[in-house]
Amino acid sequence: MRALSLGAGVQSSALLCLSADGTLPKIDIAVFADTGWEPKKVYEHLDRLEREVAAPAGIPILRVSSGNIRSDALDPNHRFASMPLYILNQDGKQGMTRRQCTGEYKIKPIKKKIREILGYPYPSRVPKGVFVEQWVGISTDEFHRAKDSGVQYMHNAHPLIDIGWSRADCVRYLERLGLADTPKSSCLGCPFHGNAQWRNIRDTSPSEWADVVEFDAAIRQGNARANATGNPLLGQAYLHRSRVPLSEAPIDHVTAAEWAALQQETGAPDAEDLETGVVDGCSPWACRGEQPEPVRDDFGLAV
Repeated sequence: MRALSLGAGVQSSALLCLSADGTLPKIDIAVFADTGWEPKKVYEHLDRLEREVAAPAGIPILRVSSGNIRSDALDPNHRFASMPLYILNQDGKQGMTRRQCTGEYKIKPIKKKIREILGYPYPSRVPKGVFVEQWVGISTDEFHRAKDSGVQYMHNAHPLIDIGWSRADCVRYLERLGLADTPKSSCLGCPFHGNAQWRNIRDTSPSEWADVVEFDAAIRQGNARANATGNPLLGQAYLHRSRVPLSEAPIDHVTAAEWAALQQETGAPDAEDLETGVVDGCSPWACRGEQPEPVRDDFGLAV
């Protein structure tokens, strides 16, 4: 069986289309892991892919989820897998919280669904030799991120690398198909956004901008569960790399002098890094963020 890990971003959308038009072998299913907090454009694009590409080719798109990452972060009664928030400690030093969200909200529900499809739901042991070939949207410009799933019942494959395609090749291909507006796949409030994406949210979707500004303010002291259990954050948390409230963050273009002053005041990264952020979106087995996250087995142990 061939299964596509579909994030609905550029690379995975290209893989779905390449399979649907016969350029690549036909996949049996595509699995989309929904964090519950994807941008509206991602959901709209996913619906279009399902309607115009997958369904005509006879490829089912399965939507799976471990919950809503936004509401979970604000629920004192819910164990929360932390997002990579930017921290400003009381002594002025900077840090970042651990990134657990990819494993919890992307990898975990996909593994659960694959086990069910194979007929061995957790905690059943999947027999040796029973597996799916899982396609992952890693292109040649990021081949170093290509890795296995870490479990024997899912063998990762990277067809874009096999055919020598870069992200730019995927973009050109999608443009020819009329899918030039394919969005970046990541949570609406992902801390790895650059200023360009923050501005896009603010300027094109006021409701989503209000949503992320509200969330940014709500997580200033860390996630609600930790505070409720007496483990408060020893500092303040922010979505923006400058470590100031998102509503006040310097997301517009500023002068070199203003950047220099900001860096001295907050230790912000250089202007180019802040502008672009992480170019690609969030892929379950290759999050484009700055912190590597270990692949974990069904018991939550690093492998």
